[in-house]
Amino acid sequence: MTSDAEGGAEGGLGPAQAALIDLVQDATVRIHRPPSGYAQDGPGGDFLGSGFFVAPSWVLTCAHVATRGEGGMVSVWFKEDRYSTELTEVPGKVVAAMPDTRPPGAGGWPAPDLALIQLQRPVDHTCVYVTERSDAMLRSREIHCVGWAPGQGGGLQNRSGVCVVKGAYGASGDAEQVVRLDGDWVELGMSGGPLVDLVRGEVVGVIKSRLDGHQGGTAVGIERLRTLKVPSTPVEAETDDIYQSVFHAHDRYHADRHNSSAGAERTWTDAQSELPVPPGGILGPRLRVDLLGRLAELTPPASTRSLLVLLDTLPGVYSRDHRPAPRGWRDGLGALYDTRARDREARFELIVRYCMGVLAADRPCGQLSVRNAKALWGWVKRIAEAELPRDLRRRLDLEWADIRPRLEQNRQQAALAPAGEPVLYGARDCVVLHVDLQGWARDQYDWRVAVNRQAAEAEPVDEDSRGAPLGTVPDRLAAALTEAFRRCDEPGSPAMLQVVVAPALFGLPVDDWVLPSDGQRLGAVRPVVLRTSYEGAAEERPARWDAGLEPGIRAEVVDCEDDLRVRVPEVTRLSTLARETVPVLCRHGSRPDSDITAGVVRLLDTGFGVALLQRRAAEADPVCREFHRRVAEAVADARTHDRLPWKIHQLRRGVSAGRTEMYWSAGAALYFDDPHHPLPDPGYFLEAP
Repeated sequence: MTSDAEGGAEGGLGPAQAALIDLVQDATVRIHRPPSGYAQDGPGGDFLGSGFFVAPSWVLTCAHVATRGEGGMVSVWFKEDRYSTELTEVPGKVVAAMPDTRPPGAGGWPAPDLALIQLQRPVDHTCVYVTERSDAMLRSREIHCVGWAPGQGGGLQNRSGVCVVKGAYGASGDAEQVVRLDGDWVELGMSGGPLVDLVRGEVVGVIKSRLDGHQGGTAVGIERLRTLKVPSTPVEAETDDIYQSVFHAHDRYHADRHNSSAGAERTWTDAQSELPVPPGGILGPRLRVDLLGRLAELTPPASTRSLLVLLDTLPGVYSRDHRPAPRGWRDGLGALYDTRARDREARFELIVRYCMGVLAADRPCGQLSVRNAKALWGWVKRIAEAELPRDLRRRLDLEWADIRPRLEQNRQQAALAPAGEPVLYGARDCVVLHVDLQGWARDQYDWRVAVNRQAAEAEPVDEDSRGAPLGTVPDRLAAALTEAFRRCDEPGSPAMLQVVVAPALFGLPVDDWVLPSDGQRLGAVRPVVLRTSYEGAAEERPARWDAGLEPGIRAEVVDCEDDLRVRVPEVTRLSTLARETVPVLCRHGSRPDSDITAGVVRLLDTGFGVALLQRRAAEADPVCREFHRRVAEAVADARTHDRLPWKIHQLRRGVSAGRTEMYWSAGAALYFDDPHHPLPDPGYFLEAP
């Protein structure tokens, strides 16, 4: 058994296998009772066990580890920077445990003994690659175990060792099957840690227990997660099913990092591709991860039964041999690996026919976007042209020609569906906050607060022109904002806060400020938008604004290509964008430099009255494809400009509530400047008596 304090990866491993061990250790976490700290850094303190990041913001561990927290909450300690020894703590909520309580009796915690922990705030971290095969651990001979355990010198250390699979207690169809391990000692505290097959380069199981006084222990295969409780209502989106949420996010994470040009870090796909026998069957690691990422963009199978029916239509596939039964598209792909095909062509044909079955699967109206369907069809088309004969390619073209009109019809029907009553903030009173940098004093800011009455003159509430450091401004104006909100909030309908700043201050995180009156972030309580006194192209602004009041707005990222920052185009090029376009600044950041600010000004000079800005820094994780996808969906879902403030407010509420599917929006800001409702005349702001 070795630890990361003893010199990194284990001896005797090839470069790719050593890299895989490093990737696993980076994603392995400590789980503590909340609150935890280094003062309880030993076996007798708040330390509960190990776990690992299976997807962004999701930790997989053992149920007997996670349920020993308090009120379903734990603290997760992890390495945010792989080149640092410092750990970061983040709260986590136990959202699923199998079983969730220990049955009475003297026996140990029954299998599957698995739990999923959802992080309660967005953080950057790495994730392991999880196998899509059934019984993958039992098919492995030697596996490596990783977890946290007490070190010889005190404290906790990330430890790893080698185990040999010796069989199982129970058959594959038994709900409580566990795998028996021999080999290195499984240390106290390693329960919940990952088991990785370095031959195939994938995590295949979870450490369940050690054997008292003996080497080895027991483990649970990763496929046992398929037995998570199935929702009682129809699964129309991945968020309707925890299992689908986790593994769709997992597959997108790895596909994004493989396909990204940004970053120089070795990915799981890179390491897998360097193994003596790369995994993924005929596809190999690269084609496999790309395909899984495209499948993860589609709505999940309607049910396990519908997936089994699809698999049964494929030659040589015996879907009932895979237990637990496949539940997601990735599981169905894994079932194809065991099929005996006559040659390379037949193996590729089997995979593309599976993909065509996925595209043709029954699903609720409008639940499969034409864009995502085309992405999967593009993958099929590329494989078919390279690997399949012309007559089969023609049959595939005919199948796609039959599928595409139905997708387009569904899209049109969804577009015609009523969007509900639009939230028209332009016709309501709102609160206006001006924050200005003093021109004669370094890093000193003035502020003014008023209520902007739509049917009357603006009402000044308070102001301070004496100057204050930016960090003290939220506390200084808290009372004024509280009073302004009291004057114009309505039951169940909080007033909008319009923050008026110069373009250079668009990174100001006013929506993250917390008022003592409610203890919540402003953006989670009410819509918060940016405005500016800089008007730009005054003659173009009304036309662009009015075009966005009709359904059909769409997002357009203007400062990022292939995960790399690019210069915002000049006004002449921006002017060619459709008037209903919502520009997106993916690389704005919280402290924009002069080039970024100049790009914002060019947007204003083009007449855009709406734009979205991402203020989160991209240094920790430069891959931003998930943000691009989700911001496009959010804008399309809003359909019109006047619904965007409420849409962004809903996302901010979701982030504050710990909804991982909304974490992509953390740091997003909305510029929303309605030319038909100008700002109050500055003369209405008076020095408070």
